[in-house]
Amino acid sequence: MRIAVTGLEGQVATALRERAGATEIVALGRPRLDLSDRESVRAALREARCDAIVNAAAYTAVDRAEQEEELARRVNGAGAGFVAEAASELGAPLLHLSTDYVFDGALDRPYHEEDAVGPTGAYGRSKLDGERRVAAACANAAIMRTAWVYSPFGANFVRTMLRLGETRDEVGVVDDQLGNPTSALDIADALLAIAARLAQDPAPELRGTFHMTGAGEASWADMAEAVFARAERHGRKPVRVRRIETADYPTPAKRPANSRLDNAKLARVHGVALPSWRESLAACVDRLLDGAASQRNA
Repeated sequence: MRIAVTGLEGQVATALRERAGATEIVALGRPRLDLSDRESVRAALREARCDAIVNAAAYTAVDRAEQEEELARRVNGAGAGFVAEAASELGAPLLHLSTDYVFDGALDRPYHEEDAVGPTGAYGRSKLDGERRVAAACANAAIMRTAWVYSPFGANFVRTMLRLGETRDEVGVVDDQLGNPTSALDIADALLAIAARLAQDPAPELRGTFHMTGAGEASWADMAEAVFARAERHGRKPVRVRRIETADYPTPAKRPANSRLDNAKLARVHGVALPSWRESLAACVDRLLDGAASQRNA
């Protein structure tokens, strides 16, 4: 099987290349593919000659998007639509990655796919625009909402905590936002399985919108404590987590207080369930610190 993936250096694109096995991954990005240019997208995906497409490229600077909403919409909105149009023309199933930020975070339970959307910031609005464009342009698409993505590569929360823990004895971390920490490697495994099924089975119920996050929930402070506890097993010094409120750490973009997503539909329809976030996070920390130790000893 041959899968075209938009994005070259992102966490999910990198994870897909690592987890691909016998599947051939064709990673597409600038200058070959420019999401803001319809013809560039069409030409790159046509040349890729793929069996399925994963749209993993996105404008992800959540805070900067408050000043660059037009740019965010060009990439996350119009660009997603261009990918969907190309997928429809090629007859290839599309897996489009979206986000918990399409919700306002006001519910007191995990969000279901059919819950009302209501993004509170520019990034969320741009991603919701992309979802709508994908749904309108390509019936052969699965929109996959995920959240709190981390991995052994790229910029993410786990790597930031490990870096801060090298020089600090205490780190203040937000404790009043809840979500589902999700490994990009687990996302890649799920996408590969779902893409293979979509390429073989035209059933409409396999398409639509799905939530896809790690099992279990946490606050950012919970996640930080798990990172530091695992790091201690590698000989790192203890680091205390000072639990703070969102108001204590103001940001240009308002984050959802509740980012929890319910994954029951994904398990029921596709038979896919991501592992526990604690299990996957431990593996991520182990890999990062084992790799750092190997470099020091080389």
